[in-house]
Amino acid sequence: MTTHSHAILWIDHRRAKLIFFNAAAADTSAIHAAEPASHIHSKAGSAAGTHMHGEPVYFDEISHALAPALMFVVVGPSAAKAEFTAYLRDKHPELAKRLAGVEPLEKESDGQLIAFARRYFRRKDSMTLQRMDG
Repeated sequence: MTTHSHAILWIDHRRAKLIFFNAAAADTSAIHAAEPASHIHSKAGSAAGTHMHGEPVYFDEISHALAPALMFVVVGPSAAKAEFTAYLRDKHPELAKRLAGVEPLEKESDGQLIAFARRYFRRKDSMTLQRMDG
């Protein structure tokens, strides 16, 4: 895998797509939950009657895959992105410091995810420069 400093993570409760990228190239990988549930939002089977949450092994595998990123954004259609970022802050606080943001985003093609991420970081970089100038 080519070394890239930025990454985008698209995540739901069953699968995560991780794309490391720069202005000219991108490397994509996928991580799958060990036992994807057939109905993840079911309250059945939960002692508290609450929604099921992402499995720690799945989140830990994603965290290790994200480790080379200097900055990353987490996107996805469901609560998995918030659950993952909470897990990250609790279990991998040094990696969590490199989290640039969390955004809602439906399932997209690799090309659409990369385009979204490049726009996102261009905006983020310009906002940082404006704060430094002001």
